Amino acid sequence: MKIPELKLNFSIIIAVYKREDELTELLESLTNQSDSDFEVIVVDDGSPVSLESIVGEFKSKLNIQYLHKENSGPAKSRNFGMERASGNYFIFLDSDTIAPKNYIQTVRKELSENYVDAFGGPDAADESFTALQKAISYSMTSFLTTGGIRGGKKHVGRFQPRSFNMGISKAAFEATGGFGNLRIGEDPDLSMTLWEKGFETRLFPDTKVFHKRRTSLVKFARQVYQFGVARPILNQRHPGSGKLTYWFPSLFSLGYIFVLLSLICHLFIVPFQSDWFFLPFAFYVIYSILISFDSLIKTNSVFVAQIALHIVIIQFTAYGFGFLKSWIYLNIFRIKPEKAFPDHFSN
Repeated sequence: MKIPELKLNFSIIIAVYKREDELTELLESLTNQSDSDFEVIVVDDGSPVSLESIVGEFKSKLNIQYLHKENSGPAKSRNFGMERASGNYFIFLDSDTIAPKNYIQTVRKELSENYVDAFGGPDAADESFTALQKAISYSMTSFLTTGGIRGGKKHVGRFQPRSFNMGISKAAFEATGGFGNLRIGEDPDLSMTLWEKGFETRLFPDTKVFHKRRTSLVKFARQVYQFGVARPILNQRHPGSGKLTYWFPSLFSLGYIFVLLSLICHLFIVPFQSDWFFLPFAFYVIYSILISFDSLIKTNSVFVAQIALHIVIIQFTAYGFGFLKSWIYLNIFRIKPEKAFPDHFSN
C-alpha cells in the first residue's frame, strides 16, 4: 500500500535503564545517519544516576529530548515516550543496538514503497563485537535455532517484530494503546494485539541493527529463560496463537538430558544396545555437526563456532525450562500469570 500523501515524521524512542556506555554508542550512530530527518526521545526508566548529561552531549548533533520517569519497565517507558513524541511514526531501538548509517533511509524507503502500520527488522553482530557476543548473535538469529522468527530470513507468514528494532504508526498506537503490561514478551504481545485490531505487520529484511545482547553466559541464560516463561503467558492472552514449534526447546532439552544420562549409564554402569538410545544420540550428534558447520560459515571463525555450539545448548535448555515451568503453572496448576510470575508484569 503506497501512501504518497503522508509525510513520514519519525520519532526514535529509546527506553533505557542505566547502560550509559551503550546509550552513547547508539546516539553516536544516529548522528551518522544518511537521513537525519527524525527526532530522538530518550526515556530514562528510573536510572539511579541520571542519563541527562549523556543526552546533553548530543543536543547540538541531534533533535533530541530527555525524559525521566520512575522505573516501570521498557513497555510503559516506550508508551510514555510515544505520548510525548511529535512524529507520526515511532521507531524503537534498544540501548544495546547500533544503527547502520542507512538505517533511517531504508525504513523510509520501505514505508514509502509499501506502507505498513508496524514493522520489525533483523539484528546482526558487528565485526567489533566480542567472540561471545557474535556466538550469542548467531544462536539467536540462525534458522537452525530460532527458525528465523527474529527476522534473520524473509519471514513466511505474519512477522512478530522485536522491540530492539521495531516501529509502529501513531494511528496503530492510538488504536491499541501501545505496549501492554508485560515487562518481558511485550513486543510479540503488541504484534498480536495489532493483528486483532486489524493492523498488519511486516519484516523489513534490509533494515538491520547491530545488537550487542548480553555480555555473559549467566545473563544470557537468565534472559532466554524469561523469554521461555513469557511464551505460555502470551498464548493464554491471545487464544489460538500457540504453535507446536514452541515446544521444541523443551523437548530438545529433555531429550538432551536423557541422552547424556543414558550415555553415562552405557559407559560406566551397564552397557546396552538399543535403538531407543542410539537413534536420539545420532540426532544430537548430527544436529551438533550442522550447528558447528553453519556457525563456522556464518561467522568465519573456528573459535566463535566452538562457542556457538555451547550457546545453542544453553539457549534451548534455559528457554525450554522456562517454557515448561510456565506452561505447567498456567495450565496444570491453573495459577494466574500475574501471581505465578509477578516480575513479568508492570505495576
